[in-house]
Amino acid sequence: MNGHPAGGLCLLWGVLMATQALADDCRMTLSEPRVDYGVIRPTHASFGRDAMRLDTQRTLHLSVLCANPVAMALRFSGVPADAQGFQFGRQGRFTLSLKQAQVDGRPVAWQPDETAGGRLLPGRVLYASAAGAPMTGRRLTAQLEIEVQLPADALAVRRETLLEGRGQFELISPAAP
Repeated sequence: MNGHPAGGLCLLWGVLMATQALADDCRMTLSEPRVDYGVIRPTHASFGRDAMRLDTQRTLHLSVLCANPVAMALRFSGVPADAQGFQFGRQGRFTLSLKQAQVDGRPVAWQPDETAGGRLLPGRVLYASAAGAPMTGRRLTAQLEIEVQLPADALAVRRETLLEGRGQFELISPAAP
């Protein structure tokens, strides 16, 4: 590991969850507002050419409940690492993907979703849709998959190091991008 003793690398990822109140009285919840990876060692990661991916991918449950039907659109606001993910520590990044999404029990697709897979990209809003048309409803549920990528030498540290990423989910009114 580049001549450095392989110490523990403590990873903490915090999601600050927003419960933005709209005129339609909506409430957003996340099953775990804070995800703690604990101490990570080289055996907990898959190494690629220049980067490593944590083998401890996390899946959370996201839910939006509104008093009246609304168009469901989501954004994640965090510090961008690049166009595809958010900053995790100094050089790493994390990505967020919405899977198995439903509005009022009906499966939805996300628009625009050029990247496929319901990935939340920095500065972008995803709109729930069916057959290409925006969907309205009272309840949105989805699984949120979190994937963390770090530089290949991230575990070459002399002492425990804290890395974190932060951000918040927002329910967006389609009229206000």
